[in-house]
Amino acid sequence: QVQLVESGGGLVQPGGSLRLSCAASGVIFSDYTMGWYRQAPGNYRELVAAITSGGSTNYADSVKGRCAISRDNVKNTVWLQMNTLKPEDTAVYYCNANWFDSDIEYEYDYWGQGTQVTVSS
Repeated sequence: QVQLVESGGGLVQPGGSLRLSCAASGVIFSDYTMGWYRQAPGNYRELVAAITSGGSTNYADSVKGRCAISRDNVKNTVWLQMNTLKPEDTAVYYCNANWFDSDIEYEYDYWGQGTQVTVSS
């Protein structure tokens, strides 16, 4: 059974920092691209940051320079360090694990339950 368990969300003042964690189980973690997405009320879910199995990263323009994604393939954990937080960063943040098995042309895609991040004074 695949599980992605997020933690680290909460209430933070503008300009503050948070570090989100996502612990994975039930998957060969090192095979997967891991991502953080967010969804604010009334908005679509959007990619915040992703890191491939090889360690390549990409970020949404809105968080470039403020966020850093990292992973540990021994601990089966991915983190999102968020700095200089803004009220518009307020959303539910979701962890995603994605792997395309080219041998069988099947995409494995899993989501966590989400963790609330609220940026407010």
